[in-house]
Amino acid sequence: MKSFKCRLLQAVIPLILILFSGAAELGAEKLVIRYPRPESLKDERHLYRVELLKLAMEKTRYSHGDYEIIYTGTEMSQSRALIELEKNGDIDIIALPSNLEREKKLLPVRIPIMKGILGYRVFIINKSQREISRNIRSFSDLKKLKAGSGHDWADVPILEYNGIPVEKGSKYEGLFKMLAVSRFDYFPRGVNEAWNEIEDRKGALPGLMIEETLALYYPFPVYFFLNKNNTALAGRIEKGLEYAINDGSFDNLFNKYFKTSLAKANLKNRRIFVLKNPFLSPRTPFKNKSLWYDINK
Repeated sequence: MKSFKCRLLQAVIPLILILFSGAAELGAEKLVIRYPRPESLKDERHLYRVELLKLAMEKTRYSHGDYEIIYTGTEMSQSRALIELEKNGDIDIIALPSNLEREKKLLPVRIPIMKGILGYRVFIINKSQREISRNIRSFSDLKKLKAGSGHDWADVPILEYNGIPVEKGSKYEGLFKMLAVSRFDYFPRGVNEAWNEIEDRKGALPGLMIEETLALYYPFPVYFFLNKNNTALAGRIEKGLEYAINDGSFDNLFNKYFKTSLAKANLKNRRIFVLKNPFLSPRTPFKNKSLWYDINK
């Protein structure tokens, strides 16, 4: 009888400690996570990224405690946000495409939150150039045209490495205006971006359209990045994302935002020029095929 009571206590005491530990976590001070406010009111690229961050935090709320995600008071360019993050300044996290430089300066959570679809690029063009594809028989033909991109975007070195000339703009919104007045020939946009961007600007810039037959592809994972010292939050986010992947809620959110755009992109029937991206870390998780979008499925 005494032995049975001892075994019972040995089983119950750890459970009591776990319950007290959980209660302590729930009673802990709320963690505030600051995300950079986008430059433009029409820039909706952050919506999925912040909602996915919230999902990861929700998956770990009980084990790690309460939280709140807020936007910074002022708008931030990518370059400023990266500076603030590196010096542990006004933001705590940002979701951006990865490259070696960013992974060296910051702490990445190496789960590609966009499943690589940002690397599939369709072309926003000026309607006066609607026959652009007729003149593009090969990649050499494409390299005779000029692409547009943000001056601090990770796309620029990839495009230039592959011999594509790039006209750089300093403002996200300004790039659409530059295309409207033919400062460059095409604006390569992720399949998750292009249709919303055209729809949001059809009143102000009715002369823009999406070319229907061509695309680029380059490996282009988007990660959550944090300050190098913020290992606790990075670990929590990674664990939350893994929970969401395993229970299907990650895919549900991904499909909610991107299923329609991927269908419109019709990638199987486009001529896709594949570019090399030599700027990625060897730790990029290419071997885990479940983390990447497959256009053949």
